[in-house]
Amino acid sequence: MSKIIVLIGAPGAGKGTQARLLQERHGVPQISTGDIFREMKNADTPLAREVQETMAAGKLISDDLTYKIVRERTSRDDCSEDYLLDGYPRTLVQAEQLEGLADEQGKTIAAVDVDVDRAELMRRLTGRRSCGVCGEIYNVYSKPPKVDGVCDFHPDTLLTHRADDNEESVGIRLATFDTATKPLLDYYEQSGRLAKVDGSGDFEDIYRAIVDAVGFGRN
Repeated sequence: MSKIIVLIGAPGAGKGTQARLLQERHGVPQISTGDIFREMKNADTPLAREVQETMAAGKLISDDLTYKIVRERTSRDDCSEDYLLDGYPRTLVQAEQLEGLADEQGKTIAAVDVDVDRAELMRRLTGRRSCGVCGEIYNVYSKPPKVDGVCDFHPDTLLTHRADDNEESVGIRLATFDTATKPLLDYYEQSGRLAKVDGSGDFEDIYRAIVDAVGFGRN
C-alpha cells in the first residue's frame, strides 16, 4: 500500500535535505504547505481566492481550509503513489483530518521524527549564513565557506545572516515548536506509527535511517 510520509522535525533539523533526497532517489514528491501558500498568493482559482481573502483580512488559515488545500494538491497525478508532507499536519485536528484523506486515497501514514538535541539546533540556526544570489546555505560551525563571509560560487557576494537567527529568537522558536508538536508526536506514537530518527549525524546516515523506518529500499 502507498504511504503518506509525515516528516516532523524542529527548525534546523534538516527536514528539507532529507525530503530532497527522498524526492531525488525514490521519486517521492515533497508537498510543503508553505510552498503551496506562497503559490496561492498569485493563483486565480476559487481555493486560492479563499486563501487570499483570508490572509488579506489578517485571519489565520483554518484547519478546514488547510485540509482542502492539502487534499486538492495531493489529488494530482504525482501523488498517486507515495508522497511526503512537510509542514502538515501541525495540530491534532489536522492529524485527524489526514486520517480521512489517507483512507480516501487508500494510503497508510508513516510519521518520522527527525530528532536533534537543542544545543546542536542552536548551533545550526545561529551559525547559518546564506548567499543572496544562489541561495547556498553555509554554517560557520559545520559548513563554513572557503573564504570567511563570502559565497564559494559568488565571491563578490557577502553572505547574510538572518536577523532572527540569534540565541533569543531561536530559543523562542524551538520552545514554540516543542509545545505545538508534542501532542502530534504523542498521537502517532500511541498508534505505533512514529519512528524516531537521530538527526544529529551525517545526512547520509539520517537518510538511511528514514528509508528503513518507512520501508523503502535503499538507493
